[in-house]
Amino acid sequence: MLYHSTRDLRLTAPSTRAVLEGIAPDGGLYICDPAKLDFDWQGALRLDTLSMAAKILSALLPDFPHMGDIVRRSYDGKFPTADLTPLVPVGDKYVLELYHGPTSAFKDVALSVLPRLIGAAAKAEGMAGDVVILTATSGDTGKAALEGFHDVKGTRIIVFYPYGGVSAVQQAQMATQTGNNVKVCAVRGNFDDAQTGVKQVFAACKGRDLHGAMLSSANSINIGRLAPQVVYYFRAYGDLVKAGRIALGDKVNFVVPTGNFGDILAGYFAKELGLPVGRLVCASNANDVLTEFIATGRYDRRRPFYKTTSPSMDILVSSNLERLLFLLSRDPKYVAGLMGQLNTDGAYQLSGDLLAKLQQDFSCGCCDDQGAADVIGRLWREQHYLCDPHTAVAWSVAEQLEDTLRDTGAPTVVLSTASPYKFPAAVLAALGEDDGETDEFAMMSRLSRLSGVPIPGNLSGLEGRPVLHKDVIDKDAMLDYVLAEVLKK
Repeated sequence: MLYHSTRDLRLTAPSTRAVLEGIAPDGGLYICDPAKLDFDWQGALRLDTLSMAAKILSALLPDFPHMGDIVRRSYDGKFPTADLTPLVPVGDKYVLELYHGPTSAFKDVALSVLPRLIGAAAKAEGMAGDVVILTATSGDTGKAALEGFHDVKGTRIIVFYPYGGVSAVQQAQMATQTGNNVKVCAVRGNFDDAQTGVKQVFAACKGRDLHGAMLSSANSINIGRLAPQVVYYFRAYGDLVKAGRIALGDKVNFVVPTGNFGDILAGYFAKELGLPVGRLVCASNANDVLTEFIATGRYDRRRPFYKTTSPSMDILVSSNLERLLFLLSRDPKYVAGLMGQLNTDGAYQLSGDLLAKLQQDFSCGCCDDQGAADVIGRLWREQHYLCDPHTAVAWSVAEQLEDTLRDTGAPTVVLSTASPYKFPAAVLAALGEDDGETDEFAMMSRLSRLSGVPIPGNLSGLEGRPVLHKDVIDKDAMLDYVLAEVLKK
């Protein structure tokens, strides 16, 4: 199966090269058509989690040999249980906890696998030099990528994050990262500036002599990052069947807190592979560009940018939406035109037919910081369940759409993307326990004493680690920064 660019059907690549390159030569994203795959989705549900992952990844990335071995080596010892992503009943809904990996964020599920995929792809494609991973992060991707790639032979990784735009815990996770092949740099600007800068670096380095190295990405623009996220939708569905909550073939609704659209797109891929997915609900914070898009078909990034208590969704340019635009339209020229309008005008309008098609599968809603805080406090008081602000945004949107979701007759699963201990200030404030403390590590300890929920080991050990990465640059300096790092070896 060949992948191709979302903007040009002639730009094709096997799955190994699509993963290795990360982004298509024309700036589009590599895409396949999961609906055309002959995939036994019912058979996948009968497997244990790691075997399920190997089966799904083999279907989506068919040029990789020994996928079962790749999956097992990727997850071995990194998660507390082999199920990876437990499904927990909370009130009348279910919470899919995706944050039990080595960095306490949902990105661990994919970024535990991606380094081995890139290593296998480099070997398959005859790559001799280093693969240099460029990543922009709104908080969680950066640490998860660093954790996956540090000291991996044949790779180097550079992570950019918005200066002042991540939580103190997230920044500490990145700034204290060890490894001879890692660099972390803050960018004066927001996540969109960092993400746009990374794309511009890819474009500027096209055809340039990088002394045998090549650039790739760990963001979900890389299909190797997106594909492993499909697995936990199958795992959640299988758990509901196993628990007797649904029968095989019944639908399940998923509410997903997302800014870059990758996490919810993975759910759409699962549906295209045959999984009986009901509504896919896109939950946004105050940066509600995706809510407007799904409701009206208009995508407009020319709006105020808000720093929120759910910073991983503080995004106005959702890169992965481009893949959905192609799957809905099947027209690369149309997609290229929309992306051109977004780049030059800052906005585009979806046609009426495509909007109707979009709304057949997707619903939407948004929630501001106060709404998220209300949910955190209420879930703790009423259900004794502690959640982070991103999960709270999704829960709030699920409640806003309660009647619509109930009418489907399907259970609702809320995706929980991060541990509450990554955002202790926001969680404590939501619980009415803000005492003016400014040290987030002290806040973690206080939150643990208050809730009785243990601090994840990877976070409790952060305090006191030496800060190894202090670089801060302007967004226009990203290319020079990358070239200096790539060419110095």
